[in-house]
Amino acid sequence: MHRVLLLLGSFVFCAAAALGQGAPASDSPEEMRKLLAEALAERENADARSQRFDEEAKAAQDAAERAARQAAALAARIQQAESGIAAARARTAMIDREQLFLREELGREQQPVVELTAALQQFSRRPLGLSILRPGSVKDVVYLRAMLHDTIPQVRAGTSELRDRIGRARELRREALAAAQVLEAEEELLAERRKKLAEIETRQRLAARAAGGSASREADRALAMAEEVRDLDGLVDELDRAASLRQRLAALPGPRLRPAQPGQSQVAESATASPSAARTNAPSPYMLPVFGRTLTGFGAPQDSGVSRGLTLAPIAGAQVVAPAAGRIAFAGPYRGYDNIVIIEHGNGWTSLVTGLARSDVEIGETVVGGAPIGSATPAQPSITLELRRDGEPVNPLRYTQ
Repeated sequence: MHRVLLLLGSFVFCAAAALGQGAPASDSPEEMRKLLAEALAERENADARSQRFDEEAKAAQDAAERAARQAAALAARIQQAESGIAAARARTAMIDREQLFLREELGREQQPVVELTAALQQFSRRPLGLSILRPGSVKDVVYLRAMLHDTIPQVRAGTSELRDRIGRARELRREALAAAQVLEAEEELLAERRKKLAEIETRQRLAARAAGGSASREADRALAMAEEVRDLDGLVDELDRAASLRQRLAALPGPRLRPAQPGQSQVAESATASPSAARTNAPSPYMLPVFGRTLTGFGAPQDSGVSRGLTLAPIAGAQVVAPAAGRIAFAGPYRGYDNIVIIEHGNGWTSLVTGLARSDVEIGETVVGGAPIGSATPAQPSITLELRRDGEPVNPLRYTQ
């Protein structure tokens, strides 16, 4: 009996030391479970997007459109791997937290077992004959045997609970190892997919440079405009006005041939006779540019006023995509916002994405929804999305699918 208890006490110490290697998560279990569920759901959504883009790429007749869909499909696969990494990290955090609580419970309950084991070990080393010759030893022996008779059932029950907890500790270590293996596999997959996307983007960039110089002139105008305006809101407003002008010019009717009979001539109807209905329709489908935990919601109070957008915290260097199809009105660094991308969706709708480590699109470029536009920063990443209609911020979550 005493050997069993001694071995059990030693194992408890070892289990407690092993469990102590895990670091606890700072979030509550409810938040970690919510993050895990959201990451798994986003992983499925990204997989569905990648399959849809693959089908669209196969059906595309134009080479440029096919390449754009392929890049969007690969960006979706990158986000799929990133969501898998977020899910694996959430699982690891939940396991670490349970390990911490289990270690604390074992620490509280192991002390009585260790003390009892030491007493039994001391008692077992004293021969019974020597105990009879020693004054007071017989009384001590009788008392100790009576005490053990009453406490052994409790000891067995207590050690049974400890054995269950130690078994759970072994199970948690296996789960932690499995989560670490999943995380390693997702990170390797992510690195491979990022490399493929970089190759596609390089080919697209070379093709765009060979296409000509109208885009470079437009980029120069946009950069000059960014230097002239006072703040980011002013830049967005100026770009909105330029986009509205382009839309009105594009809607003007083209030249009409003079009819053979001048009396049959009619006044051409404007294509913009009823623009109000079109301007109320939000870009669809609309998605978040990156997966991450919400740091600031739309309309949340801030030092500078209420939030005009949605701020997310993705994993380091996360892939950022266009929330919807549109035209790149601005891409590059801007005062205090790292790199930003402004996308015109038409009909007065504009998306603003800030907090990028780099932008991978050019001013004047047309992108599909889900196309890669840049990446998050490697340290403390924070991506903000603003959706505006005729210059007024609206909650992007109302339109995400």
